[in-house]
Order: sequence, then C-alpha cells, then structure tokens
Amino acid sequence: MVGNNAWNAYAKQHLERQFPKLATERYVLTSPDTIDYNCVAWAAETDEEWWWPDPMEQEYWPNGVPREETLSAFIAAFQTIGYETCDHALLEPDFQKIAIYADAQNTPRHVARQLPDGEWTSKIGQYEDIQHGELSSLTGESPAYGQIVQVMKRAI
Repeated sequence: MVGNNAWNAYAKQHLERQFPKLATERYVLTSPDTIDYNCVAWAAETDEEWWWPDPMEQEYWPNGVPREETLSAFIAAFQTIGYETCDHALLEPDFQKIAIYADAQNTPRHVARQLPDGEWTSKIGQYEDIQHGELSSLTGESPAYGQIVQVMKRAI
C-alpha cells in the first residue's frame, strides 16, 4: 500500500466506483497516481512514457505500428516487444502475459500484465497502479474497461 491512509481510502473509493467488482475482491494500491505513464506502457514494463496510438503522434507508439485504436494495432504493438497471441491467461512458467481489454465496439481500453506469482498489475489511467488477483476485476460496462479480448505471452 502506498501513501497515507486518508488518500488510500479516497483512492479505493474512486476505483471501486469505476470498477465495482474490485469492492468484493482483494487488490492493493502499489504506486501513487501519476501521469507519466499509462496502462499500455506499464504492461510493456516502462514507467517513463505514455503509450497510445494517437493520430497526432503526441504519445509514444512503436514504429511501424498503425496509430489506430484497434485490437490489431495493440497486438502489433506488443509483438514489437516479443509477445505473441495465446488462448488463455493461466500462469505458465517461463512466460509473461498481458491481457487486452476492449469495449463493446472492440476498441482497446486497457492492458494488464501478469506478475510472476500469477497476480495481475494494472495502471489505472492517470491514477494508481494496482495489483489484483483476477482479470475480471476490471471488466464491465463503462467506466470499467469492457471485456478481455486478447491474451498475449512472451518468453522470459
């Protein structure tokens, strides 16, 4: 847990309003809020830039990958750092996994990264990082992140 108790209580209330499933599941805040990076960057293991395929090229996006908010562009972005698509989110020794969430229009909204113990880590927009046990903790209608539409893995 990070920060002081009053801030943590406020942050948790905010998160649980946005993601009601968190209120009934175990999760912990693991960083203070910051605008230095987002969930996509955090899933790619960087906290020094904001990854997003904005057409104005204000944010980082891997070279050669279309700057569009599509599942195929997000898959291609993670392929540039060694990920390949896979069909499940179960923990596999010697692999690191990510999960891409998308809304009802199949537009990517979030990416979570699996930790070595099988738990997941997520950067919640400009807010805190959290560690959560279930990918489903962040699913649901807006303002939640939709559904998990693709899992990817890479050898570690």
